[in-house]
Amino acid sequence: MATIEVDGRTYEVQDGSNLLAECLSLGLDLPYFCWHPAMGSVGACRQCAVIQYKDAEDTRGRLVMACITPVADNLRISLNADVARQFRADNIELLMINHPHDCPVCEEGGECHLQDMTLMTGHTSRRYRGRKRTHRNQYLGPFVNHEMNRCIACYRCVRFYNDYAGGADLEVLGIHNNVYFGRHEDGTLESEFSGNLVEVCPTGVFTDKPFSDRYTRKWDLQTAPSVCVHCSLGCNTTPGERYGELRRIVNRYHGDVNGYFLCDRGRFGYGFVNSDLRGRFPRIERQPVAVAGTAIEHFRTQIRSAKGIIGIGSPRASLEANFTLRELVGETNFFLGLDETEHDLLESILGILANGGIHTPTLRETEQADAVLILGEDVTHSAPRLALSLRQSVRNATFDLARQLKIPRWLDAAVRQLEGQVQSPLFIASVHATRLHDSAAETFHGSPEAIARLGFAIAHSLNPESPLPSGLDEAEEALAALIAGRLREAKRPLIVSGTSCASLAVVQAAYNIARALPAQNKGLLYALPEANSLGLTMIGGRRLKDAFARVQDGSADTMVILENDLYRRAPAPQIDAFLDAARHVAVIDHLENPTTAKAGLLLPAATFAESEGTLVNNEGRAQCYFPVYPAQEPILAGWEWLIRVMDNPRWHHFRDLTSACAAAIPALAGIERFPAEEHLPKIPRQPHRYSGRTAMHADVSVIEPPPPQDCETPFAFSMEGDTVHVPPALLPVVWAPGWNSNQAINKFQDEVAGPLRSGNPGIRLIQASGMLPWFDRIPPAFVPERGFWRIVRLPNIFAGEELSAHSAPVAERFPDACVFVNPEDAETLAVSNGDSVEIRYELELSSLRIPVRIDSTMPAGLLGITAGLPPFRHLPNGARVALIKAGPEAPAKTGENQ
Repeated sequence: MATIEVDGRTYEVQDGSNLLAECLSLGLDLPYFCWHPAMGSVGACRQCAVIQYKDAEDTRGRLVMACITPVADNLRISLNADVARQFRADNIELLMINHPHDCPVCEEGGECHLQDMTLMTGHTSRRYRGRKRTHRNQYLGPFVNHEMNRCIACYRCVRFYNDYAGGADLEVLGIHNNVYFGRHEDGTLESEFSGNLVEVCPTGVFTDKPFSDRYTRKWDLQTAPSVCVHCSLGCNTTPGERYGELRRIVNRYHGDVNGYFLCDRGRFGYGFVNSDLRGRFPRIERQPVAVAGTAIEHFRTQIRSAKGIIGIGSPRASLEANFTLRELVGETNFFLGLDETEHDLLESILGILANGGIHTPTLRETEQADAVLILGEDVTHSAPRLALSLRQSVRNATFDLARQLKIPRWLDAAVRQLEGQVQSPLFIASVHATRLHDSAAETFHGSPEAIARLGFAIAHSLNPESPLPSGLDEAEEALAALIAGRLREAKRPLIVSGTSCASLAVVQAAYNIARALPAQNKGLLYALPEANSLGLTMIGGRRLKDAFARVQDGSADTMVILENDLYRRAPAPQIDAFLDAARHVAVIDHLENPTTAKAGLLLPAATFAESEGTLVNNEGRAQCYFPVYPAQEPILAGWEWLIRVMDNPRWHHFRDLTSACAAAIPALAGIERFPAEEHLPKIPRQPHRYSGRTAMHADVSVIEPPPPQDCETPFAFSMEGDTVHVPPALLPVVWAPGWNSNQAINKFQDEVAGPLRSGNPGIRLIQASGMLPWFDRIPPAFVPERGFWRIVRLPNIFAGEELSAHSAPVAERFPDACVFVNPEDAETLAVSNGDSVEIRYELELSSLRIPVRIDSTMPAGLLGITAGLPPFRHLPNGARVALIKAGPEAPAKTGENQ
């Protein structure tokens, strides 16, 4: 710690930090533009000027930039000295010379960091009356609008996009005071994190394009704390609603998980909430009914007359909804609703996390790893925010070198000059090239069997007690020894794996490696398929194939399917037979899909934006999401439908249900420790400037209707309530006097970029303990079969997730449908890039004609297909298929479920 004096007052601060960060941590207001808490200091904007005094006798001092001035003991500065204030005022006046006078029509207005800093500096009128410089704006794709004339050249955009996120297609063009931030030509921004430009930019250069189509000012949005539902990482978000429609999602700071950034799927994938495919009314035998009570009575009748009833849960439904279904049908009649391979993988991963004795790091801890091995996972597509954290981990060796050279790690430009000299090793073993390969020290491409065998070899090299695969070639042995050596040297090694390979051997090999590592601060992290995959597995339940058997043998004739499209879990003929054999099929879901089309009773479920629930992320952190706006009757939350159909329900409120879930399932006992939210004063979802409450309903009545009542959460659907005595983790809106932009988050942290005051959201349910025996089921080497190929489903951030695929901007980013083949296989088939092949699947009566893309990193004998694209949904992972070159005149053939 260091003692500094600011304008005559003494403060204790972190020694070695920069002065701007410490001033903000102390709650002092000092304007800035180029600095960002996640990206460090470059001193480009010159807006954070202060006066630094040499000693107590120095009355004149010198002007310094706070963001590049290190804190030291006995430092004396002034923020309010006339010279500093005048310099900041003059500087911002120069920055504003070319800025347009368009605040009333600018989409950033009301949450603009430039507005905040301009007023903080005292620049409230403009003297410049000359001609302003203008630029042509670019088309940057479906996510981001471009208005270059608002730029103040702070360089934040390219620093995030290129330096932090690893992008390559956003550039700085021009010289002197005429610089342009954009692409070399119009076109879609390629990075999976491009949407963060909207929040990183302190002005309105980059704005949210889908939000622009249905624009509302920040102060007119109703919001609530939420959790992203599009992957297993549990990033925190703030959705905003107006007129009963979800308008946008922005990042919600979480010090342990997503920090300041979201992936584009998490930011723009909410379109399914407003989709035309939403179920708005219950259906009984395909006929809509307007009243929920009618559907509930019909549901009760089905249950009472059932010979046997089964419930099928879902990894995208909340803990509470799954638990209520289990209680309705009975523990022995509850099935997890996963395909057989995924069930095996998730049970194995849960056993490893709970009993393997190896810590699962948070995303923040992931960034501190000094050696990383990714085994069998393309994290950019399966867990995108994890990929962003892993990009930061390769810089740790650079930070160590900077420390030796006495360069502060926050001095970003100087530290990045050292990156060419050294970086922490990142090793990737994957089916084919990933987006992280540009940061990798070594890469390996192979079949899931080859990846698993390499993993077992690395574990054996680290610890000879671990089983060794036989038949490795010299190159594989050398690579295994190299990776093992670098991991052994690391103080904070990290192994990353997951379920994308659909290989239990890969999951187990990752554990063997982690167990064999000698470091005390080692980590093991798995990327999982869906938002509540781990939570559903912790609840526990039987296999889907057992449900098929129950209906087939006649012991069950009624089923309840909760938020689960079973056609994504098993081949269509098998699901058809399963659903057709049941006497009653009740489905609770919020989107129309092939399973809902088969339902005799369809109950429309509320989405995450209209209901409350608990999700467990991949590290075992339970987090709550809360409704942003009330579901419109007859739509109800999944758990609420199930409670209402019970004859004598034991619970009537969400918190009671959560407590019952914690009491009944030991693995989930920790969720009982959630803060006693029902005892808090009601927290307003609407900002204090919320407008138009009467005008919104003027077409119905000029009398303002009373706000809906929320009896389930600590929030109110109004402007009224307490925002002072509330933990920051529960505040719907990030705002402080003088701070209207997202940069206001520093007012809710004890230390900038640290945890939220009163703690980050969520409770860790799994603590590493015990140790498992070595896994020894090493798969034989994969040998291509002449005339046949094996399907490998490749994850894709935009096409691969069920819900976000219904968002129009995300759908625009779907990749072209094609199959990836090895060059040798292409030669065998006599095809070139763009030629078509016909895929013949032995269990299908039809075939599929599709273009070919030759990929030199795709292993021979494997056929890569993009998971989630409509043409491939009927092709399961691992399927054995035949390929033939399609002639130019051959008619296109499609599979039944294309």
